[in-house]
Amino acid sequence: MTAQAKTSTQGGTDDTARSASVHPLRAISFNDPAVTVDRRDDGTIYLRPKQPLGDFPQRITDRLHHFAKATPERVFMAERVGPEGWRELTYATLLAASRHIASGLLARGLSPDRPVMILSGNSIDHALVAFGSLYAGVPFCPVSPAYSLVSRDYGKLAYLMKLLTPGLVFVDDADKFADALSANVPEGTEIVASFGSVPGRKITMLADLIASPLFPGLDAAHDKIGPDTIAKFLLTSGSTGNPKAVINTQRMICANQVMIRETLAFLKDEPPVIVDWLPWNHTFGGNHNIGLTLFNGGSMYLDQGKPVPGGIEETVRNLREISPTVYFNVPKGYESLLPYFREDLGLRKTFFSRLHAMFFSGAALAPHVWNELDELSVAETGYRVPMLTGLGSTETAPFFMSVNPRTSRSGHVGLPVSGNEAKLVPNNGKMEVRAKGPNVTPGYWRLPEVSAAAFDSEGYYQMGDALKPVDPNDFNAGFDFDGRVAEDFKLASGTWVSVGPLRARFIAACAPLARDVIIAGINRDEIAAIIVLDVDGCRLINATLPFDDLAATAADPLIVEAFRERFTKFQQTATGSSTRITRAVLLGVPLSIDKGEVTDKGSINQRAVLENRKDLIERIYAATPGDDVILAR
Repeated sequence: MTAQAKTSTQGGTDDTARSASVHPLRAISFNDPAVTVDRRDDGTIYLRPKQPLGDFPQRITDRLHHFAKATPERVFMAERVGPEGWRELTYATLLAASRHIASGLLARGLSPDRPVMILSGNSIDHALVAFGSLYAGVPFCPVSPAYSLVSRDYGKLAYLMKLLTPGLVFVDDADKFADALSANVPEGTEIVASFGSVPGRKITMLADLIASPLFPGLDAAHDKIGPDTIAKFLLTSGSTGNPKAVINTQRMICANQVMIRETLAFLKDEPPVIVDWLPWNHTFGGNHNIGLTLFNGGSMYLDQGKPVPGGIEETVRNLREISPTVYFNVPKGYESLLPYFREDLGLRKTFFSRLHAMFFSGAALAPHVWNELDELSVAETGYRVPMLTGLGSTETAPFFMSVNPRTSRSGHVGLPVSGNEAKLVPNNGKMEVRAKGPNVTPGYWRLPEVSAAAFDSEGYYQMGDALKPVDPNDFNAGFDFDGRVAEDFKLASGTWVSVGPLRARFIAACAPLARDVIIAGINRDEIAAIIVLDVDGCRLINATLPFDDLAATAADPLIVEAFRERFTKFQQTATGSSTRITRAVLLGVPLSIDKGEVTDKGSINQRAVLENRKDLIERIYAATPGDDVILAR
């Protein structure tokens, strides 16, 4: 597994900064994970859930059949269409369209060796193509739009075309993707689009694909789909090189949805309603969220907003209209919403009115953000809405470990849920976690050696994460995230530096200025930090800063001084050389997606940054550092 594939908290922060609350949590249906513990003489520990996993369907489209019959007119998905309001897709309409699209795909002879590739972002049309593929038993692969629209050399997209050899490529807007399509899609590969054109290429319109006559063997083909049928390929983010295509089988997806439903038992109490922007080319949005919507007969309202200036306003607009029953976001998303929740009482009422729980992943949720969400929830409802998180990866489909509402906090990942087993292996003073269960991938597409190396001799998937128990005498108290094993390094003194927890503490100490930090110091005497600034947070210090000028932000005297104060205060908390950062640089240039420094979802590849910026590292460690190097007082 790779770091970017995580849906974990990526935390390890101390939550003492969060205030104790006398206000009760909202009571929700929830099945707390509990495990038996098996200790071996070599220090290996096995955690096995006490409650067995229930039965799960043979294929995810069985649930589509169920709800198309039980609630045919219920909205499965909706998206905004300009001033006209919401375009709605009912369960009955989704099933009918899926059968016709599946017929068109079967008539074209598509297969795992010639799958469907989807290049555009979340949309109803994207969903139609995806479910048509699922119904036909033809794998599909949603690819990050950034590989087509942000990348300058199309390096990752070109690699993926060779790895996957798609038989059909779908985009919503052919005009927008025309350059990427022309440069990367072979002449013999069909392009399907909702609208638009590509100069010199024939384009099949999605409307024509939906109009495909029903394939004579459609029902038989659907019945042949079994647990081992490949449903989709999900890509790792490529933070350690080119992306790998994680095989997602029907067994993985269906078993994982039962795990989610049995743990987050409030999903049974009423059909979930979610307002969601999380991208479907990642497992959190594409498996967890769209899956739980379908599996529980819910409704997903597509949010085209993002937690960035100019994007969060669309999220706010949607949340003013739609009251979610459960809400999923990344920490930056919650932080971006806070000013609107403070000022807009109507928004706050709509958001909290029927909210069972919130859920975050991808990074640690800062204590001040969590505290204020609690306060706003109490002001509106009289109780705190539970905030949930856990640990998972693209390779685990993704639900693997979960907290319970009462002990949830940043850095805490809980326990394995029913159906999963965790194996903890001693590794350089840490406990490396490995996973086994029906939701774990069989491997990576067309990479047999990489697949074999991903599993240990007992068949446990090696996640590369470390955990530590909350209470060494009671493992049922759960576990905290303890960093990525591969990120840790030694100083020249031989002292190990645990990068994950150090990063989390440093980011929390520098709030709201730092979005992330790269930790340097391999074979050096001291630890240094390269700071990836949070421009939104910096504007809270200096509101005159431009939104899109990273260099100006990094050089601004007010920002430099604000960071220096936080840096010096953090330095005073160090307990030794492994936790003492002595020098830092505010990065004034963006990280590169083409060089693998940052993934399309913003995850940072520490090693790639250090490798690509050796000159910067040498300047930081020079006997006489440059003017931009900030030394702790």
